[in-house]
Amino acid sequence: MTEILSERSSRVVSFAKLHRAAERREQGRFLAEGSNAVETALAVGRAETVLVAADHLDRHRAVVDTAGSIGVPVLVVSERAASKLAETTTPPGIFAVCPLLDVALETVLAGEPRLLAIAVEPREPGNAGALIRCAAAMGADAVVLLGDAVDPHNGKCVRASAGTVFTVPVVRHRKVAGGLDAIAAAGVTLLATAADGEVDLDHADEVLSGRIGWLFGNEAHGLSPEVQAAAHHRVSIPIRGRAESLNVAAAAAICLYESARIHNVVDRG
Repeated sequence: MTEILSERSSRVVSFAKLHRAAERREQGRFLAEGSNAVETALAVGRAETVLVAADHLDRHRAVVDTAGSIGVPVLVVSERAASKLAETTTPPGIFAVCPLLDVALETVLAGEPRLLAIAVEPREPGNAGALIRCAAAMGADAVVLLGDAVDPHNGKCVRASAGTVFTVPVVRHRKVAGGLDAIAAAGVTLLATAADGEVDLDHADEVLSGRIGWLFGNEAHGLSPEVQAAAHHRVSIPIRGRAESLNVAAAAAICLYESARIHNVVDRG
């Protein structure tokens, strides 16, 4: 009979510590929670171990079988152990232990990216995860988190990304100015959204046809004057209704979609 690990198991205790950023850095790995994240981690070869709650085995049988077929160890845990591992109110009953996903900015720039989503000092993990998901959906080459930014391995961020944190490179670069300088020096045009931007998004096809890096600020403060000044262009998103502005997630979705659309047009000739 398969051993069922309790909440007191040394392995469960060690994995539960991965909820803390310092422990993730120490161990060099993080915990992904939920079937979307676990399935994607397995699909791209980023899962070291899968943990499944005993009372959720039937529900997650396909994921467990996939892990077994590619040689990823599967550990069965008790309901209380699953609750200890979970960060959600209703534990999904399946988790994966994965190595950290950080990619160096230099590595991304060496690949001559066409489209980057650049978040400047994002603090809210749900927003960062939503941006990663949007960037992945629009075919962005990477997401760059600059400055004092949220850890993309944070459980809420991973869940908000719906597993896409495993499919698009994510960069963390501590120096905002240095990061922007490096991106610009690599031939990427930096664009900042602004209500009074001199470029209207409806008429930005020529600008968007090149290699683009969109700058997005955090929800509380937006982009600082210094960061806006570092952008090659400030772009306004036309608002035709009565709303005064858009939140970061909505603005990012619009801007990244428009860039992807223009690139597609260019590629088709």
